[in-house]
Amino acid sequence: MEQRLAAGRFAAYDTSHLVVLALLVAGAALLVRTGRAHRADATGRRVATGLALTLLGVTIPVQVLYLTPRFLEFERALPLQLCDLAWMASVYALWTRRRWAVGLVYYWGLTLTSQAVLTPDLGAAFPDPAFLVFWAMHLLVVWAAVYLTWGLGITPDWRSYRTTVAVTGAWAATAFLVNAAAGTNYGYLNAKPASASVLDLLGEWPWYVLAEVVILLVGWALLTWPWAGRSADEGTSVQVWPRQRASRRSR
Repeated sequence: MEQRLAAGRFAAYDTSHLVVLALLVAGAALLVRTGRAHRADATGRRVATGLALTLLGVTIPVQVLYLTPRFLEFERALPLQLCDLAWMASVYALWTRRRWAVGLVYYWGLTLTSQAVLTPDLGAAFPDPAFLVFWAMHLLVVWAAVYLTWGLGITPDWRSYRTTVAVTGAWAATAFLVNAAAGTNYGYLNAKPASASVLDLLGEWPWYVLAEVVILLVGWALLTWPWAGRSADEGTSVQVWPRQRASRRSR
């Protein structure tokens, strides 16, 4: 069974990849429609909670598995990839709907996670469990960003931008030091991935890292600008559900 599942190898833009991309678009459209229709009622809360619990159900078992002696590989066992931080931020943002956390998911999900969706560094093919977990995690993060922003209407601002830049910078410094000390390559900060990616267009190390920094700063600023002029009342830092309103009135 294990040999059969491992026999295939993923190829970018093969049938399975195109199906995943179609599922991503269809799921995002459904979540936007659902979120807009239920921004302040119990259904909106249940969808957010369901997405958060699904993310936990997908990622926690895999993280625990990677830490067991049979599967322990230091170069991938630690939760130091930015996609690891993205799913953690997604769970927190879906659960609390705090704007700074939604901002992290918005910027990371729509740029870095979506890059992994378009140019995945993945060896396993369908129906290998590694294939299913990889796509489940990445799609759920993008869906979380779409649902929270366009569905529930919790939009980013320049404070969200600055917070995301600071958190990402702290992550990059930490991952780089770990890579240098342990010979790992978390975040591809010390070398480009073996498979083709957009990093191939940015030159060799360290120039592609510097180019990434500039691209992210400019790209995230452009992703902030359309929302920045909107009234602060259009996006709250915490989405208020009916039950929360009732409890506040009773105080």
